[in-house]
Amino acid sequence: MSRLPVISHKRVLATSSNSSENDQDLAPAQKKTRKDPEPVKPYAASTIIGTRRASVAPTKAPISRPFRPTGAATVAAAPSRGVLKQPIASTAPRGGNIKAAAAPTGTKAVTGGAAGTKRQAWDLKGKVTDMESKLRNYQTKVKSVNQENEDLKSTMVKSQTRVTDLEKSVAVQRSQISEYAQELQALSGVREELDKVSSEKSSLEKQHSNLEGKYKVMETLRDSQETELQTLTMKLSVQESTLSRLQLTLRDAEEEVRSLGDTMVQQKDELHAGEMERRQLHNAIQELKGNIRVFCRVRPLTGGGLSQHLQLPATDNKTITLAKTEESHTGKTADTQKNYNFNFDRVFGPQASQKEVFDEISLLVQSALDGYNVCCFAYGQTGSGKTFTMEGAEYDEARGVIPRAVTQIFRAAEKLGAQGWEFTFTASFVEIYNETLRDLLYTGKASKRPEHEIRKSINNEVIITSLTYEKVTNEDQVLGLIMLANRNRSTAQTAQNDRSSRSHSVFQLDIEGANVGREVKCKSTLCLVDLAGSERLLKSQSQGERFKEMTAINSSLSNLGIVITALANKDIHVPFRNSKLTYLLQGCLGGNSKTLMFVNIAPELDSFGETLNSLRFASKVNDCVIGTASANRK
Repeated sequence: MSRLPVISHKRVLATSSNSSENDQDLAPAQKKTRKDPEPVKPYAASTIIGTRRASVAPTKAPISRPFRPTGAATVAAAPSRGVLKQPIASTAPRGGNIKAAAAPTGTKAVTGGAAGTKRQAWDLKGKVTDMESKLRNYQTKVKSVNQENEDLKSTMVKSQTRVTDLEKSVAVQRSQISEYAQELQALSGVREELDKVSSEKSSLEKQHSNLEGKYKVMETLRDSQETELQTLTMKLSVQESTLSRLQLTLRDAEEEVRSLGDTMVQQKDELHAGEMERRQLHNAIQELKGNIRVFCRVRPLTGGGLSQHLQLPATDNKTITLAKTEESHTGKTADTQKNYNFNFDRVFGPQASQKEVFDEISLLVQSALDGYNVCCFAYGQTGSGKTFTMEGAEYDEARGVIPRAVTQIFRAAEKLGAQGWEFTFTASFVEIYNETLRDLLYTGKASKRPEHEIRKSINNEVIITSLTYEKVTNEDQVLGLIMLANRNRSTAQTAQNDRSSRSHSVFQLDIEGANVGREVKCKSTLCLVDLAGSERLLKSQSQGERFKEMTAINSSLSNLGIVITALANKDIHVPFRNSKLTYLLQGCLGGNSKTLMFVNIAPELDSFGETLNSLRFASKVNDCVIGTASANRK
């Protein structure tokens, strides 16, 4: 802070408020010196020439408040008694100290007050002079301070104006900053997009590099393919020349094919004619053998071999003899042996295999594809092997007549397909249990099992109402239906058989064939029947439900014998309706059908009576003539 010089050792504060008070205190002294004091302008420190006392030089004294250096300040000394000099303005930088003007050369500056010696008590005039000098100095200081105050006020106004401008500038800059912030926020999204674009660019560059590698591989492959194409072009030119030669050869071959086609058509006609002739001869042979053919089959003993009461000639496979030794009633004569001889179309001994049995009837099964109704059924006492003959076992060598007949039918149909024949097959399986019809292919709930009735259609065909008829296209489907029927069939254990069939089962396969090229159609039915065995109460020991089943079985078999007898006697009325069995087999026994019966007999001696009755019934059937069967063709 700048300080202004003071005259005495005492510190005097120069303010604008006490300037008037100093003027009043010094007023008596001014009256003593001058009557009319004029305002004294501030001068620089005065110099007293000669021996006169110099005016009191201002000394440095602190100023109560600082002021800004705005220019030079001039301090004038009070007039002294000596010669008044022209005041010399002392210029000092603002904020610095005010010094007395330098005295001329050869003079000695005399300072009053504290700088010189103390005035004497009697030197009042000198003291007044010092006081005037101090007063002038204070007035000068006050003016200087006021001037500086004005300068400061003007500076402050300018500063306030500048502050206002700066505030406006700051507001503008703040608005710009907010705009910049918004732009920066927008640019942050742009930066994210830029980062995303950069990542996409890097992935595209990777893809581009991969595509470049693939392109190089494709170029290599293209070059190799071009080379291969050139090679193939050369080969093609060679083959074209070869083709031109082959075309000439082909023309000759086409002419030869045409001639061969004509020959093949002629051979097809001859083959068809031969097939029709074969069918005629085949059926003529079957007619010569008889409409109802009877085969006899003897079940082997449990331990093997043959019972003594059964005799099978080695040279004759159509004869069987039952021998029985009868004791004398009087005891005077020896025992006599009575023989019962029977002749059938074929007799199979205990060693006969399933294949050997079926080979004998395979021609009869073939007639079903020729449009003839074919029926095959097994008859005999319980435990004589009827079910084994008709159904057999699961393994191939033991398969019975039904699965082998199905296999033959489908294989023969496939061969005839090469000659233009197309066949459709429909299978059904029904059993007669206690004179009630039951559908063996039914898979629904037992409580909802429908009732069945035997009726005749408009074409005089025997049909069963509400029966399941399954369309089949191969033998596996038929064999699956046979297995289902075997699970549903009624069987039970008796004293004579561990698994005795308690019902008659009837399997039917309806066949429809058509040869479109020849405009020929045929329709037939293959009927395979497994009859329940006849029983005697003393041997079977049936009771309760088994007794009821035995009664129904024996009754139906008796009715079958009555029908056969009526047919053999050529009666006008044949009682087919006496039982469900004979009513169902009416078409096979008395209609247009080729029929075969297996009579199965047991080899045990205790079954002699049942065996004799079965063979007698079979002989009666063998002698029965029901007429010549005809094919169902259109």
